Amino acid sequence: MSRHYTEGAPLLETRGLTRHFKVGGAIARKTLHAVDDVEFTIRDREIVALVGESGSGKSTVARLLARVYRPTSGEIYYRGRALSSFRTRRDLLGYRSDVPMVFQDPFASLNPAYRVSHGIMRGLALHRPDIPRHQRRAEAERILERLGLDPAGEALDRFPYELSGGQRQRIGFAQALAYRPRLIVADEPVSMLDVSVRIGLLNLMAGLRDEQGVSILYITHDIASARYIADRIMVMYAGHLVESGPVEQVLQDPRHPYTQLLVAAVPDPRAELTVDKVDHGEPPKVVDPTPGCRFRWRCPWVEDVCHRITPELVELSPGHSAACHVAAARAGYGDVAVAVADSGDRH
Repeated sequence: MSRHYTEGAPLLETRGLTRHFKVGGAIARKTLHAVDDVEFTIRDREIVALVGESGSGKSTVARLLARVYRPTSGEIYYRGRALSSFRTRRDLLGYRSDVPMVFQDPFASLNPAYRVSHGIMRGLALHRPDIPRHQRRAEAERILERLGLDPAGEALDRFPYELSGGQRQRIGFAQALAYRPRLIVADEPVSMLDVSVRIGLLNLMAGLRDEQGVSILYITHDIASARYIADRIMVMYAGHLVESGPVEQVLQDPRHPYTQLLVAAVPDPRAELTVDKVDHGEPPKVVDPTPGCRFRWRCPWVEDVCHRITPELVELSPGHSAACHVAAARAGYGDVAVAVADSGDRH
């Protein structure tokens, strides 16, 4: 444990987390801003949902936390210690044991040439040296039984192609649980599954939090599943966090127009379809972006200031933050509120 970490402090924290990619040829070199200045915390025994459309930067955040990518700037702190200071093999293995990733496509973490037991047993050998070799299979069976794969011994001896999509996704969670994690980064883990299977995996994640104290960053484009499982929600658009707070508070009283759009898009069989709820836009390709709100081209509230100044994520009510000039004005926040207060009443 880091000497800077105290009980009750964030388990994981990001500060100014940024990731840019160079695109184009050698002459017309440009920069794609996949993630820009993202800051959030995750605490013990907490499920946090990161929500947004495809292309919003969610998966890039996941890969930054998993150390697949290195940040262009900013820092990630785990238990009070900066990840950039993790230099030794022991440090890196310890972090990857504590913060494993579950992928959207389970085949991304399952080698089709090997039986299911291969990945789990290899993880135990690498990350759990306390378990003797002759006891690893018993531990693997215990993990699979915990995840509802019964008989566990039979599942271990199968190849990935012999399993259903739901079973393969449970194997992905089994590989993560083999490390005894503190935080699981789950990138769209249920999006490829049938609804009946999906609810089982959501309940599984809630059980991991409640029974084993595992925190989860649940990355999804599905507001309904985020509402079902998460304690807090963060909304991402075009590389920026635009709103965050307790899940019920954000979804019942969304402050950012993009969050309002996502909530309105959730199917309601009792409501009539109206034209004003249909949005035909999509996140911009943020290549060498200019200052200003990145949602301004789709926003019904847009003001002159939105084209000139990038809004900051500010707390508009206890625990509930949004990055919107007009929402800030309505909440009476700071200098930006003064800049657009006169226009706020017209909306």
